[in-house]
Amino acid sequence: MAKTLANIFPNVIYQGWLGDGGWWTSIVQTLYMTFWSAIFGGILGLVFGLALVVTDADGILPSRHLFSVIDKIVSIFRAIPFIILLAFIAPVTQKIVGTQIGTTAALVPLSLGVFPFYARQVQVALKSVDHGTIEAAQSVGATNKDIIVDVYLREARSELIRVTTVTLISLIGLTAMAGAIGAGGLGNMAISYGYNRFANDITFVATLLVLILVLIVQILGDFLARILDHKNA
Repeated sequence: MAKTLANIFPNVIYQGWLGDGGWWTSIVQTLYMTFWSAIFGGILGLVFGLALVVTDADGILPSRHLFSVIDKIVSIFRAIPFIILLAFIAPVTQKIVGTQIGTTAALVPLSLGVFPFYARQVQVALKSVDHGTIEAAQSVGATNKDIIVDVYLREARSELIRVTTVTLISLIGLTAMAGAIGAGGLGNMAISYGYNRFANDITFVATLLVLILVLIVQILGDFLARILDHKNA
């Protein structure tokens, strides 16, 4: 069996499991970039998404000017292709982490690249909350904080899990793109060690591992969405 695998995937076997170019190292780098950029970008996206909903004309704190500013910020960042964003904010990345290359440096553009997408997803999810429920909460004296936490976030929790799942899957794709320009991870493995060296077996296995990560995220997201659905709670 081992000999057969070595014949089919010679470059994959040669690449090894550990070391700077090892498979385990690449997997850990991808998970590292995905996790931390999901945290930072997720917080930004949730804040901006909430702000878009509460400052909208039918929100609990309507403000046409503030909504317009927030909406334009989200739209501008979302319109910038990620590969251009990587280069555009390189000086900012240098100032924050002291380098423009590597997995830690990639967290800055990844967070800024994913937050506008997540903000729009959050906006749509929170907009799905029944306005009658919000009015009922207001009628019994609920504060704006109570409405945000106990109505918006609670009522839309299942939908928020679903849009978070979609965002995480998109983020895994962005880490692969960042890896292609030196950030490490499975994207770097597929391009630098696979495509650039005509080692098609490496490209194939790296792509397969990315797909497995996406599948795991999708399964976990669907499971959590089901158990957190307020209708089944």
